[in-house]
Amino acid sequence: MSRNEPKELRRGWTTGACATAAAKAAYCALITGTFPDPVEISLPRGSTADFILTRHSISGDVSSATITKDAGDDPDVTHGALITSTVRILEPGSGVRFKAGDGVGTVTRPGLPIPPGEPAINPVPRQMMQTAIGEVADKYGATGDVEIEVSIDGGAELALKTMNGRLGIVGGLSVLGTTGIVRPFSCAAWIASIHRGIDVARAIGLTHVVGATGTSSEDAVKARYSLDETAYLDMGDFAGGLLKYLRHHPVDRLTLAGGFAKFSKLAQGALDLHSARSSVDFAFLQDLLAEAGASPSSIVDAAQANTAKEVLDRSLEENVDLSGLLAKRTKLEVRKILKGAPVALEVLITDRQGNVLGESGFDGT
Repeated sequence: MSRNEPKELRRGWTTGACATAAAKAAYCALITGTFPDPVEISLPRGSTADFILTRHSISGDVSSATITKDAGDDPDVTHGALITSTVRILEPGSGVRFKAGDGVGTVTRPGLPIPPGEPAINPVPRQMMQTAIGEVADKYGATGDVEIEVSIDGGAELALKTMNGRLGIVGGLSVLGTTGIVRPFSCAAWIASIHRGIDVARAIGLTHVVGATGTSSEDAVKARYSLDETAYLDMGDFAGGLLKYLRHHPVDRLTLAGGFAKFSKLAQGALDLHSARSSVDFAFLQDLLAEAGASPSSIVDAAQANTAKEVLDRSLEENVDLSGLLAKRTKLEVRKILKGAPVALEVLITDRQGNVLGESGFDGT
């Protein structure tokens, strides 16, 4: 591999896959007296995976096994976390039941794939665990009637780094995964959390939601409105993930808030605002400067600017309202992305201190 050639990123395993492997090992031990190590599980798309046990124990009709989660090269907050499944034998006919152990949250609001009152163990991980239990039961002639309690060491603290609180998941993390495999640096999980945020907001009757690119822009909205915490969707760079979903799942009012550079890209039609995946077109900023009435020298100099902030700072020195005009341009572009969805729109351009530099309100001003 050459020095400049990017390294192939290592994939990892979802929390759901780890919980499934732990549950299968624990149930095997209850039936046979022996923990399989490594333990093999079936993944949703037909392949299999092996997991090494970190610890295990058995006492009577209760058995536990723990897997250390390996998220590969993905920046996952649960990488290295200890995922434990404790399996208890139930009366015949009970089926497979799920329980939230320490560090696993409980759903408290509608709109998620799991109803309120249930452990925050998503449908695919539940199905994976049911399949694993069924495989063991079929092999050894057991009934497969068990309770699976999933725990995550330190999960309550780790959950503070996620959107769970806003989604109404209390007490810990969610057990997630649709394929069992974590593909490094995938945007899918973040976008999925935005979608679930919209679902929850709609389900509890919120009519006004917020998509902000970061903490400062979110703070600017909080200073303006007293909204339920669930209204803040943690859009980040994924404007497209938010706006495309709102086309088909609209809310009455949407406030978009972000910095000058990121919304310059959104106004140009970029749907992913990350610096590695979209860039500011300085010709666009020159056009904006001309429309705002900036000096000819500012317009010319913008072509050689290093950053969008440099252009903005020059406009502020000349008392040219570039941010207000950008907010209007952004709104026009967002309307194209929404494709006629019945969503009233407000755009706020903010600085890093959370001040509003320019805006285009719900009334069009």
